Amino acid sequence: MALGERDKFSGQMTTGHEWNGIKELNTPVPRAIWVFLLVATLFAVTWTVLNPSWPGINGYFRGLLGVDQRTQIAQIVQQAQMDRATWTSRIDAEDFAAIQADEPLMNIVRETGQALFGDNCAACHGTNALGNPGFPNLVHAPLMWGDDPEIVAETISVGINGSSPDTRFAQMLAFGRDQMLDTADINTVVTYVQALSQPDVAAATAPDILAAGATIFADNCAACHGETAKGMTDTGAPDLTDEFWTYGSDRAAIRQSVYAGRTGVMPSWEGRLSPTEIKLLALYVLDLRAGTP
Repeated sequence: MALGERDKFSGQMTTGHEWNGIKELNTPVPRAIWVFLLVATLFAVTWTVLNPSWPGINGYFRGLLGVDQRTQIAQIVQQAQMDRATWTSRIDAEDFAAIQADEPLMNIVRETGQALFGDNCAACHGTNALGNPGFPNLVHAPLMWGDDPEIVAETISVGINGSSPDTRFAQMLAFGRDQMLDTADINTVVTYVQALSQPDVAAATAPDILAAGATIFADNCAACHGETAKGMTDTGAPDLTDEFWTYGSDRAAIRQSVYAGRTGVMPSWEGRLSPTEIKLLALYVLDLRAGTP
């Protein structure tokens, strides 16, 4: 085909290329595209000149504006620390009762405590603090060493059977494995303990079995769990008459506890968490308990 031929439909000149009867038009690039490319190029050049951009042998081009994101982040962190200090200083200085009576401050405790609990405690006690098998319910169940705020904070700090030299110690003796009780006595006392919290078991058990179980309990268990089996905060022994069972309330679980004993571990959080964070966690847990009907 001839060069410079004009297409009769579009009015554009052709390039001289033809494929299967289709002729290629010599259509110029739209002006809007050139404008866009020019603006984009100018923007890119301006950006690389004003901001940190091109790498070098011993560093990078820092830009005419002197933008430094590391400095910005450091300033943001410093400001956050200053803002945090305005209320953490109050957490450190004020007693538990004063903090619990200050609703705006408790709102901060709830927000911060939830994050602390999720990061450090939820793996064992659950995100809702309702406990998991082998780990107690912190919301509804009685706390084994009591729910006094100072006591709760101390328990978090030193742990239970933990690594702190001041840790709390708690151990359920292995009455069967260590041959302190024979099989018959274990079965009898297990029935008695079940009956303490399960009325259907109590109703279905002969009075003489319950009486024998009460005697075995008094001789072997009451020193830790109390004469009424309500637990003792001095020894960290749980209440056996309520519905809360760390290791399960079925007969097999209770028998396993009596036969082989239990030795739960709560980490010692001192050294891992600051005193402020430990106090926040204590306040958070107590607030969860206070919100429970």
